[in-house]
Amino acid sequence: MPNPQLYIIDYRLHGEPRSFIIRLERMDNAEAWHWASCDAGIGIIPKFGREKIRKVSRPMAERYGISEVNWRLSGSRPTPVEASSGDDAQATSPIA
Repeated sequence: MPNPQLYIIDYRLHGEPRSFIIRLERMDNAEAWHWASCDAGIGIIPKFGREKIRKVSRPMAERYGISEVNWRLSGSRPTPVEASSGDDAQATSPIA
């Protein structure tokens, strides 16, 4: 009998960070990109577990503004994200 597990998927939609948890039997990069697009409202969520649908690919998801899709098993630590390119410095500088 399959043993579904909880996965956390982190991604960006038009530059804004998003995250959600999903229960699946298996996860890989293609699945993560598809489910990120479903969370963003682009992909189709199957009504029944055995229903076959066309999955959203990475290039198609990127056309709609999805980027930086990462996934991990729930309970594991997230991978470190690179420091931003200094955009935060502009937001915190005082106005003269």
